[in-house]
Amino acid sequence: MKTALAIAGSDCSGGAGIQADIKTMTMNGVYAMSVITALTAQNTTGVRAIQEAAPEFLGQQLDAVFEDIFPDAVKIGMVSSSKLICVIADRLRYYKAENVVVDPVMTATSGSSLLKTDAVHALTRKLLPAAALVTPNIPEAQTLSGMTVESKDDMLSAAKLIGNMYGCAVLLKGGHNVNSASDLLYANGRSTWFEGNYIDNPNSHGTGCTLSSAIASNLAKGFSLAESIQRAKEYISGALAAQLDLGQGSGPMQHNFDLKSRFAEEKISD
Repeated sequence: MKTALAIAGSDCSGGAGIQADIKTMTMNGVYAMSVITALTAQNTTGVRAIQEAAPEFLGQQLDAVFEDIFPDAVKIGMVSSSKLICVIADRLRYYKAENVVVDPVMTATSGSSLLKTDAVHALTRKLLPAAALVTPNIPEAQTLSGMTVESKDDMLSAAKLIGNMYGCAVLLKGGHNVNSASDLLYANGRSTWFEGNYIDNPNSHGTGCTLSSAIASNLAKGFSLAESIQRAKEYISGALAAQLDLGQGSGPMQHNFDLKSRFAEEKISD
């Protein structure tokens, strides 16, 4: 069985972060492992508190995974400080990790900030050059590129700038202030659009975590970058289309929408 490692923060409400990563990786057919960068007290309405892992302990987690069950792919999500980013980048280089997907998480779906200002510099200088793919949304792409993104042409310009500046492939996700559900891949000097159908579902907590984890899972299984993105988009569309409705804010998706196991069956009422 292929393996994938999620490096991210914990979401106690289960919709995003490590919890979403593990659910997604499991449903996409790989053995999921996790290194936790921070504990968050959050739910569908917002983030209440963040408690970071100590840099040394983060390093110990990474060593424990890589020395025993070497991951075929790595997904990196919420890393809130520059010290933690530097530890991750150092260990990834040391172990020569492959198929690294970076989701540059800066804010939660609720709008709460998850990335300290000083961490942006470390993210761009340390992590992005080590990535096979970075998956920013529009606001994150604006921060990384320093330009305003309001159209598909702007998306193309921003993706090229980010990719050429940091030497990685870029999947710039549509939505936000660009009226499109389509995503743009810029890799090796070529641009590819992945068209998407808008799904009317206000419960989108953890979509970024889920997409990047699904991409990493498919890279681990040997699919090409384009194939991995297409499969991941199909998976997340199914999870959104299931219309799970939990919580009082922007709720989670149904990650296990395609689970057919008899162990997943609910009790039939008498």
